[in-house]
Amino acid sequence: MSYRKDHQFSLSKAGYTEYAGVDFSKISPDELRQLWLETIQSGMHGLCFSIYEDGQSPGDVITKEQVRRRMQIIKPYTEWVRSFSCIEGNEHVPTVAKEFGIKTLVGAWLGHDMELNEKEIEGLIDLAKNGYVDIAAVGNEVMYRGDLTEDQLLEYIHRVKEAIPDIPVGYVDAYYEFSHRPRITEVCDVILSNCYPFWEGCPIEYSLNHMQQMFGQATDAGQGKKVIITETGWPSQGETLKGAVSSEENAMRYFINTQVWAAKNNVEVFYFSSFDESWKVGAEGDVGAYWGLWDKDEKLKF
Repeated sequence: MSYRKDHQFSLSKAGYTEYAGVDFSKISPDELRQLWLETIQSGMHGLCFSIYEDGQSPGDVITKEQVRRRMQIIKPYTEWVRSFSCIEGNEHVPTVAKEFGIKTLVGAWLGHDMELNEKEIEGLIDLAKNGYVDIAAVGNEVMYRGDLTEDQLLEYIHRVKEAIPDIPVGYVDAYYEFSHRPRITEVCDVILSNCYPFWEGCPIEYSLNHMQQMFGQATDAGQGKKVIITETGWPSQGETLKGAVSSEENAMRYFINTQVWAAKNNVEVFYFSSFDESWKVGAEGDVGAYWGLWDKDEKLKF
């Protein structure tokens, strides 16, 4: 099965409204699972690529064969794939994606280590010059984490833009950062916005509308530039955060609502994430390991 942009979702029984999404009260648990499966099988714009198997974590060098195996799994479901780094095997993600005819949003991971930053930037430029990058992302949530100053980040962005003038270049961060940091927003060709109602403690009933508001804030900041949602998702288990409850039911509901809204409104979304990754427990608590559409053993969850 392949991505079909004009797919019409089968929602006649449940009903759908723009801000509340699907009326899940009208469908049974079995029907919810069926609608989730139908939604994922119809294809989506983009997926964030989870590169690490159980027992692996950032810093491990990943083989091209491992990337190819996971890319083969997601190929029928997505038109684009997003990668997060250009070193330690992550550089295989865009090259393998192109083998499968998948478009690429390729990221250079930036942080405190200037030597690693240099390798990431050079890796991104090299991949782009060799035809493996459709959109380049210089950094991911660097401002949110406070790893670099604005001036340092801007220098990296300008450097990449000068090296690959024919490829759109942007920066990925939480939606509100583009309102707070106009110099960064101005230099980006495209606004790459992460939108997570879960991490703001939003109950599932209001999550679609809250995500729409996040997208709207980034759109306002962009002043006419294209805005892509580079991450959004909902965990299938783990601890709750205020009103946001992680559960299989909520993960299915959020995925369906996101995909239906994105398709109806021509919004480009990279869903987070493809596979569960156990290493994220340390960074985000137990909920961090359960954001995938596939589990850690590469099986569809529902």
